[in-house]
Amino acid sequence: MNPMYVADVRPNQAIDQLDLKIVEVKEPREIITKYGRQSKVCDAWAVDDKGDRVRLSLWNGEIEKVSEGTRIKITNGWARTFRDELQVSAGLHGQLDIVE
Repeated sequence: MNPMYVADVRPNQAIDQLDLKIVEVKEPREIITKYGRQSKVCDAWAVDDKGDRVRLSLWNGEIEKVSEGTRIKITNGWARTFRDELQVSAGLHGQLDIVE
């Protein structure tokens, strides 16, 4: 599987693999999902190896895994546009892993 870069990511498309470094993490907040479940979500920003920046959504257990400077790999993730900005996440079926 070849890693993608932020420039390759398109809204409403799957992300095979995206390697990123977290550069900013906002405060988590509690929300009620469209499915009626209470969840925690956190906005973050990350950069790829080319220096391109992208908004990242962290959900529930992912939030405690990362901090500024953490390198991550998103596999089988998802991209969408939120408030006119490209946003990536592991999504429902993807995985966010810490890269050493």
